[in-house]
Amino acid sequence: MDAVSLLSTQIKDAHGIVNGTVGDLTAEQAAWSPGGAANGIGAELLHLLSAEDMFLCMMTGRQPQAMGAFAGKTGASEPHPMGNYSDWAKRVTADLPQVKDYMQAVFKSTEDYVASLSPDDLDKEIDLSSAGMGKMSLGGFITTIAIVHTSNHVGEISCMKGMQGAKGYPF
Repeated sequence: MDAVSLLSTQIKDAHGIVNGTVGDLTAEQAAWSPGGAANGIGAELLHLLSAEDMFLCMMTGRQPQAMGAFAGKTGASEPHPMGNYSDWAKRVTADLPQVKDYMQAVFKSTEDYVASLSPDDLDKEIDLSSAGMGKMSLGGFITTIAIVHTSNHVGEISCMKGMQGAKGYPF
């Protein structure tokens, strides 16, 4: 298995866990506030998707779904800000049917993009200094955003579903 195939499989697995975790999510669960400094499920899901769509696409020279086919249709009551999103996360509301449609488009866009790469492409260095991440390989950046970041936030979502008496992860 080459590096692109491995990365593609890992991304599809991460996306599958997100789909399974939020597939039965209700509007009430998404809007629930856990209190303290934690963000609600709707905000975490929108943040996860915005990072994969906006940040990954913009840093790889592609048009984000939120600026194309899903402009004004991401399900977020307001766009995700650049940088610190804690204030936004306390205000934003999520229209779940729209969020789920947006999610499928974002996931497909990422999966199609990664499948189009060659193993050598993954080694190319990209400069993420403007985002405070320095320089890293394209493969490392994709892994960070589409697997690690996604997995971190879906874990939070799963936990918050459990705190509300619902099943978190799909397995």
